Amino acid sequence: MVKLEYGSGAPSLLAPAEKMARAEPKPLRGAFRLLESMGHGALTEFPLRSGRRADILSIGEKGEIWIIEVKSGVPDFRSDHKWQDYLEWCDRFFFAVGPEFPAKILPMEAGLIISDEYEAILVQEPAATPLAGARRKALTLRFAHLAARRLSGRDDPIIG
Repeated sequence: MVKLEYGSGAPSLLAPAEKMARAEPKPLRGAFRLLESMGHGALTEFPLRSGRRADILSIGEKGEIWIIEVKSGVPDFRSDHKWQDYLEWCDRFFFAVGPEFPAKILPMEAGLIISDEYEAILVQEPAATPLAGARRKALTLRFAHLAARRLSGRDDPIIG
């Protein structure tokens, strides 16, 4: 009899290689849950017209648009210098990192979410830089269309 387990020792039906293929950055899940608890609608891997893809784009109850860039570790942060490209596409920009991440290396102007795979804490909220009305409308419509495609199961991530 083969017994497969998660790293925590809990039973798993997935083989180790299959579990690795399905892994997502642990801060993503907790950050997503935090946003939902704050009344935000959120989507992952949100394609922007600039060609960039936001890890999480959320829209709050009053229409404020946030982008959250999830960093799995210091090497991920140091190798990725595109975070400033997201600023023109949101009212507020955040990094979501794990509890062990050295937050001091992150830019002070960005917001900070400390997150694991279960929960998250909003540690630092950045100053708001409100989007122009036309861009907000375009992003909100794009958000709605993408959410509808994903809900219906007709979204092809390659097409975007």
